[in-house]
Amino acid sequence: MTETNETPTPNKITGTVVESLPNTEFKVQIEDGSIMHVYMSGKMKFNRIRVLVGDKVEIEVNPYEGKSRLTRRL
Repeated sequence: MTETNETPTPNKITGTVVESLPNTEFKVQIEDGSIMHVYMSGKMKFNRIRVLVGDKVEIEVNPYEGKSRLTRRL
């Protein structure tokens, strides 16, 4: 009997930045109209990628938590 320890892949969603909050956090309106609270990924912080209000972004939703990570600026 073999067990697989697969971690679920996060869901990727696109949205638009509505509000910029302190500590590289944002409020993003996703395609269905709801607003999510997201934080910027470490690679984006390290490379100093700027995200402004109105930018289209890609976010990853963690299936276990309510947190979402902003991973890419489109």
